[in-house]
Amino acid sequence: MSTYKEIVGKKIKKVSSDPSNASTGEMWYNSDTGTLRGLALGEAWISAAPLSTGRYLSGSFGTQTAGVQVAGSNPSNPLVSNVEHYDGTGWSEETNYPASGQSIAGAGTQTAGIACGGSTPSMTSNAFSYNGTAWTAANSLPYAANNMASCGLAKTDVIYAVGRDGSSGNSGTNKSITFDGTNFANGPTHVTTRMFNTTSGAGTGTAALIVGGFIDPSPNAMTDCEEYNGTSWSATGSLSVATGFATAWGTQTNAVTQVNTPNYEGSEAYNGTTWSALPNIGITSPGGLYGSAAGSTGDAGWLSSMTPTYNAAAEFNRSTNAFTNGAWSSGTSLPSNRWNTTGAGTQTAGLCWGGATGPGTPTFLNSTFEYSGSSWTAGGTTPISSINQFGTGIQTAAIGGGGLASTGSNTTTAYTYDGNSWTAITATPIATKGAGAAGTSTACLIYGSDVPSSSMNQDSYLWNGSSWSEEGAMNTSFQNGASGGPTENTAFKAGTQFGSPESQTNFESYNGTAWAAGPALITAVQQNRGMGSSAECLSIGGYNEITTVERFNGTAWQTSPSLGTGRKQFASSNNNASGVSNGWVGAGADGGATVEHFTEATTTANVETFSTS
Repeated sequence: MSTYKEIVGKKIKKVSSDPSNASTGEMWYNSDTGTLRGLALGEAWISAAPLSTGRYLSGSFGTQTAGVQVAGSNPSNPLVSNVEHYDGTGWSEETNYPASGQSIAGAGTQTAGIACGGSTPSMTSNAFSYNGTAWTAANSLPYAANNMASCGLAKTDVIYAVGRDGSSGNSGTNKSITFDGTNFANGPTHVTTRMFNTTSGAGTGTAALIVGGFIDPSPNAMTDCEEYNGTSWSATGSLSVATGFATAWGTQTNAVTQVNTPNYEGSEAYNGTTWSALPNIGITSPGGLYGSAAGSTGDAGWLSSMTPTYNAAAEFNRSTNAFTNGAWSSGTSLPSNRWNTTGAGTQTAGLCWGGATGPGTPTFLNSTFEYSGSSWTAGGTTPISSINQFGTGIQTAAIGGGGLASTGSNTTTAYTYDGNSWTAITATPIATKGAGAAGTSTACLIYGSDVPSSSMNQDSYLWNGSSWSEEGAMNTSFQNGASGGPTENTAFKAGTQFGSPESQTNFESYNGTAWAAGPALITAVQQNRGMGSSAECLSIGGYNEITTVERFNGTAWQTSPSLGTGRKQFASSNNNASGVSNGWVGAGADGGATVEHFTEATTTANVETFSTS
């Protein structure tokens, strides 16, 4: 019998604690716990950021970290042309497909893709190449077709199993089409007639795999799978559970697919011969029946268009690492409800002050609470009671002020906090309400305001620790929206403008001298809050108590995990020096007193204990 060292080339070491940099295949004996430990291969699904536009029957292609979803349909809009990219973190809106449609087939990569066929709205033979930025008309299919399973990791090597052509209807077809990067041509027939298999293909144009499908009449959902060797199709191992509207990705010898049960969240893996059960996806809904998926290998891929709103997504990973996606989780609630309140600091050293008990006829507040990440304790009281203050800084060195005071007037009052008490400082040059703020208690930039007939709607002012000076004006007005930045020259604003319509997609950043317009938000929003800096930030929640969160990654806005509770006019850790990680939001209508934490995605070694018997 071979020894572990002969097989792996390494000895089993004796250690007192698990190593932090273990490599694949390595094992060790932990003398402290008396166990044999090592890296284990895990298979798991994790939730992913939602699509910007929920839809089903979309085309898809690419990889887990460079994916594309094309067009589709949803209950409020029968045909859409939206295209979104997935980078492993979130979805961003990209150049629309040339036509609104559904059941379009996609293949290739994010920067060298091909999409064709579908219904736009009639069944079409049109095809378009994609370079990651623009769509260009390509040669047409031999005939109009939709619901085609595409098998092609490279644009120059694709075969399609046709679901329907102009004459097949719900009876489906057994036709196939090949693509060599320039021309489409008729391919060999496959074994079993099927339809509704738009994203059920995996592999390449010469080593392809198609999975399940739907056919009328019964049995409807199918377990049949087929392989293609570059010349002909042949039946291969059947699924354990039927899948009617299959979503699959990977290669001919390493693929993953979604199956219909239980509750449309099942999944299976293919090793080139047989299918075996995988962990459930964790998202149940009929939306999963019409999903999209992509991945160059069965070890890593994504699946989207789930839940009744067709915007939920999930990632699958097979690895010796354990993956956790970014997410919001419940924190400790504030001692009482707050609305139009202000926040600063971090998730483990936060600060919340001012605001009111709620809309209607509220009681204005001058109380302050400090947050440890697990509990709130009372801090010093502010010189005045007001709502919609500006605020930034850290728990032991914050600055705030302005807002609508309990007297009914907007105020110029400003003050700093030292971790115990608030101290009045020189008043702001102009009364503010809902102004943005970035920086520290000795270098703070404030900007924008909800004050009629005021130049402050676009102006900004800098506090240098002793006096205020006027800085560069913003390109557009701003009030009561997402703002922040750990320093005055990393300030940003997103969303709300002063005036009508208040909801906007505006985004600007400040470099210490001038404001510059940046990429627009995906969705117009107002009364949202911010976190991070001009290089990377979040726009969170907003009017109508939405749960929507968007993330600016330095280049574009993309979707981000949603809040658990919809809220507007709330407090946030707007100047988090660590970017968007480890931040918090709290209170606000309709958040009441609730608090949520944001935690970034993590990757850790999947260390497990092995049996020695």
